[in-house]
Amino acid sequence: MDGFAAVDFGVAREVLQRGIAAIYVVAFISTVNQFRPLLGERGLLPAPELLAWAKASAAGRGQDARSARRSAWRLRPTLFRWVTYTDRRLAALCWTGCVVAAALVCGIPQLFTPWAPMACFLALWLGYMSIVSIGQTFYGFGWEMLLLEAGFLAAFLGSAAEPPPTVVIVLFWWLVFRLEFGAGMIKIRGGREWRDLTALTYHHETQPMPGPLSRQAHLLPRWFHKGEVVGNHIAQLIVPWFLFAPLLGLWVPGPVPAIVGAVAGAIVIATQLWLVITGNFAWLNWITIVLAFSAIGLPFERDSTLAHGPPWIVDGLPLPWLVVTCAVGVVYAVLSWWPLHNLFAHRQLMNASFNRWQLANAYGAFGTVTKQRIEIVIEGTTDEDPDAATWREYSFKGKPGDVRRVPRQFAPYHLRLDWLMWFLPLGRSLDDWFTVLLIRLLEADAATLRLLAGDPFRGERPVWVRAVAYHYRFTTHAEFRTARERWHRQRRGDVLGPMALRRG
Repeated sequence: MDGFAAVDFGVAREVLQRGIAAIYVVAFISTVNQFRPLLGERGLLPAPELLAWAKASAAGRGQDARSARRSAWRLRPTLFRWVTYTDRRLAALCWTGCVVAAALVCGIPQLFTPWAPMACFLALWLGYMSIVSIGQTFYGFGWEMLLLEAGFLAAFLGSAAEPPPTVVIVLFWWLVFRLEFGAGMIKIRGGREWRDLTALTYHHETQPMPGPLSRQAHLLPRWFHKGEVVGNHIAQLIVPWFLFAPLLGLWVPGPVPAIVGAVAGAIVIATQLWLVITGNFAWLNWITIVLAFSAIGLPFERDSTLAHGPPWIVDGLPLPWLVVTCAVGVVYAVLSWWPLHNLFAHRQLMNASFNRWQLANAYGAFGTVTKQRIEIVIEGTTDEDPDAATWREYSFKGKPGDVRRVPRQFAPYHLRLDWLMWFLPLGRSLDDWFTVLLIRLLEADAATLRLLAGDPFRGERPVWVRAVAYHYRFTTHAEFRTARERWHRQRRGDVLGPMALRRG
């Protein structure tokens, strides 16, 4: 680093800008494909109803003005508070976001002044926040706010004409630190399985959406799983502190500080690659890999003109741009008090935002690990008598169903319905959206059926549907050789008895 300019982090900036933009492409495409049946005008949790509630709250209907303002504040910033929501406008927003993000992936805005990529990333940030703000439980995942925060910070990395600002690179380290150290603290304070080193004995099997190699990982020896947990604790509780080592290079000569920071970033990347191989966690691991590149500096032949430029150029950075990026650093220093306090709080919050703009958030995941896998399977029949009926199963794209099917790799793409289905057995009651899902299946709603891997009735309306709970576990090597099945499942009973549409 060279004062205000992180001169050795040009390649890191390229990875950050293009990688974050690529994740935005995935996020917008995921929204185009799934938002309408999940949250659209006729979705399981219609966003127009949420917006109507926010509008009524802002008007203060049935409550005092102060309560009205508080209710309206709960809905985070979204363009759809000023522009009436329609499914077509949502699609237009997504496709526009895809185009802008694709341009950033190609590096086109980065060829101009730093204000060009700034405008593009802020547009992505605001556009995607407009979606997340009305996405309700289907957008209530930690990687949504992580993508938003990463997009905001990427707006201030600059263009190819000047080195990246030191303050912004450091803010990316702070983001990775909160992400990794926060997850480590959640685990060490969470379930006993993380402290007795047994967590990963279960996790590969019980994680929300297993991948094609999850079974093989689960069947590894117990000592290996204990080593995984130890490695996880080292990677999340110790390594993140060394991300800030390159700052010592401002005072300590030599390459050692930069090497220490790069090694810390490489360890984060390596652990995340293992998670990519063994699971399907949407873009969480992928964006963490991109963000960890912020710690990897590559020395190059420095331009001596950086130190002898005109007065409106400071360390190679235009003065107005330097003022803006330093202002961002000051704002973040203020906002960071709350997540910093949360990291060491007795009751640590996980995946929490402390302001409406989803900046300087608290992160973390899997503080506890489920010991067994319960799957809710939806079945339907065209028979009139449900007691004597032949039931056929609806298959999902990602969540386990057919015991012979190899789990597929979907990440970084996010299958939102499949993820929410995993959460259902963990709650005390079935969510409202699940009942609506069953109604849409009874109606043979085409948009809803496209969310699934297969419709056993090929567009025909079933007469009855029901939800059944099964216990799933991976088969052993011997069981697989005998039956060629990757899962063994055992019926636990009905979760929701046969239901049909009212006739007449």
